[in-house]
Amino acid sequence: MIRALFERCLDPVKLDAWFDANSEQQYTRNLLFSSLFRLMTKVVLRQQTSIYAAYPADKESIPVSVTSVYNKLNGLSIETSAQWVTYGAEQASALIDELDGAREPLLPGFRVKVLDGNCLGAREHRLKETRHHKAAPLPGKTLAVFDPAKELIIALYPCEDAYTQERALLGAGLADVEPDDLWLADRNFCTHGFLRGVADRGGYFLIRAHEQVRFDPLEPMREIGQTETGSVAEQWVELTGKEGRRVRLRRIRIRLNEPTRDGDDRIDLFTTVPAQSADAVYLADLYLERWCVETAFLHLTKALRCEVDTLAHPPAALFAFACAVITYNVLSVAKAALRVAHGEEADNLSGYYMARHISNTAESLCEIVDSEDWTVFHTLAVVDFAAWLLAQAERTKLSRYHKAKRGPKKPAPQRSHDRTKPHVSVARLLAAREKKSP
Repeated sequence: MIRALFERCLDPVKLDAWFDANSEQQYTRNLLFSSLFRLMTKVVLRQQTSIYAAYPADKESIPVSVTSVYNKLNGLSIETSAQWVTYGAEQASALIDELDGAREPLLPGFRVKVLDGNCLGAREHRLKETRHHKAAPLPGKTLAVFDPAKELIIALYPCEDAYTQERALLGAGLADVEPDDLWLADRNFCTHGFLRGVADRGGYFLIRAHEQVRFDPLEPMREIGQTETGSVAEQWVELTGKEGRRVRLRRIRIRLNEPTRDGDDRIDLFTTVPAQSADAVYLADLYLERWCVETAFLHLTKALRCEVDTLAHPPAALFAFACAVITYNVLSVAKAALRVAHGEEADNLSGYYMARHISNTAESLCEIVDSEDWTVFHTLAVVDFAAWLLAQAERTKLSRYHKAKRGPKKPAPQRSHDRTKPHVSVARLLAAREKKSP
């Protein structure tokens, strides 16, 4: 299913044509864009540890040296990576629509989009300028837009400078706001410009309030009800901006039963969702769904490999992250097919086990099936391809992909420190345990 989805959504011929039409800084001479993607996918799926390790297997089909491959990666435009994620997400979204495999909307009548940032981790000291000090080289950061109904990352806004404030990237996100969107985001993205921009474009927002955003109360706080996390109250307020423009919205206050890890005992939310569409208690619970994008980032890091620490140049590192996003979206289409075929049982699937199975069997599949045999999926009608996916999904044994169950976490005990004993023999500890046991 996954290989067919890659062939369908990212047909090498169409992918190279797309690159030629959209790339402004690079052009294709000998090394095809689809070849770069094929190499990077092996790294993302953990079949290979690096591009250098993946190169020998495809050496016959790549008419350039491995040095040229790295030069191509280092010269890729980050805008190309961003546009490519959007292109792949559109293909995946169309298939999920055809399968009717989207989850129930979090708020009927709205398309929920979750916005969050991600800073790429430190890299190896491969650049000449970084070899003589211990400072960690950071290759950039991204803003991602997540669609929880389809479990797709539908947009990516990358930045090469790791020190850039995430708010500086919000302008690109505003350009993609559509009517009836509902944007969920943390307080870091709560700015006058973003809130007004979403409202001006016919969208809605549910964002944790930032203390620097000024407003004028239009009424006292009114107690609304209770959630599992605390008591809920709300009031109507108006935001005041530098230009004197005013935005009327609801301010929701949640008095928490337990403080957050930052010590906050209260959370304030700003929203333009009409009261007749959702009350304050429902929106307070809905805001907790913002963490679904963190789950997506966890899958990108653990189940896949979006952090390739051997890639220090920002364009190459961000391209690897984009490849991981594309692969994650392909997995989401497969999950949608399994959800349609198996119902609620498919909600208990582990992305980690799925990715590991793909990694273990991909090379064998390439040996058994000729590459030409996959070309049928390039031109297969969407309806027929969706029917084929469902047929394969019905044959899939979900038991091999179930999430591992575990009990509640136990609190970590306090640890003592003895400078005279920096280590301990495990064998002696076990022997002492056996003497104590009856």
